[in-house]
Amino acid sequence: MRVLGLGDNIVDRFVDRGVEYPGGNAVNVAVFARQLGAEAAYLGVFGDDEQGRFVRQAIEDCGVDTSRSSVRPGPNGVTEIETVDGERRFLGWNHGGVTLSDPVVLGEEDVRYAAGFSLIHSSAYSGVIPQLPKLSATRTLRSYDFSSEPEYRTGEYLDAVGPWIDLALVSLGGMSRTDTWAELRRIASHGPSLVLGTLGDAGAVLFDGDAYYYSDAAPVPGPFVDTMGCGDAYVSAFVVELLRSGWRRNARPGGAALHRSMRRAAQFAARQCTVEGAFGHGRPVDETARTVGSLPPVAAGDVG
Repeated sequence: MRVLGLGDNIVDRFVDRGVEYPGGNAVNVAVFARQLGAEAAYLGVFGDDEQGRFVRQAIEDCGVDTSRSSVRPGPNGVTEIETVDGERRFLGWNHGGVTLSDPVVLGEEDVRYAAGFSLIHSSAYSGVIPQLPKLSATRTLRSYDFSSEPEYRTGEYLDAVGPWIDLALVSLGGMSRTDTWAELRRIASHGPSLVLGTLGDAGAVLFDGDAYYYSDAAPVPGPFVDTMGCGDAYVSAFVVELLRSGWRRNARPGGAALHRSMRRAAQFAARQCTVEGAFGHGRPVDETARTVGSLPPVAAGDVG
């Protein structure tokens, strides 16, 4: 079982702690999959600055292969965050740095490499939409995090992504049950066979094209730190458990496997609430690197 994170990496800088951590949806899923026993790799681009070197070293220290990734001239992605009662509040970011200004482009060798994985995970912050059709030549499962912003769920956006993926992940916290059902069904109509909606402390709901499956949030098994990476932890445990149950492109998972995978995912996501940042590996912020007020502001939830 092998999992590939494709696309985004970022430095999550917590200004209230004076500590920065490695992160990014694609990176986090690769790291969490490795923690859960899968082989894992990350394919993306790093900035040629200290932040890029910091993130890459942390990923490799977690046992995740980055050998197919590249370094591009320019800044690595950085986002600035503060925590209020354990919840993230995003202050500003540099729009992903080279991840979005000079994103990964898959060549033939990269596609052959990706074909050797059980699942490829990417996200709305990865700049990979033009690359997704290239992966259709492989039999590898593909998952995609649409995050929480409606701009990543317009009909046009779903048409560009939906046909090329097997599992869609979306954050729908605060939405009513009726609206949640309708939104999951709408996303599924654009192509993915599974649509998973995370609902924060209300748990999660999954639509498989025929039925809805629910999972309550699990209790946090220790001192609560923050919610960074919880959605990534959930989807990581969900896909790893499904892969263990035999999920393949030609083998649709049954209801028992879906329920079991959601329970396992809830437990792993709850444990994530006890971890600083996405997967630790924090370091003190260099005072000369503090840029609060100089990075463009973002609304809460604008960076995953």
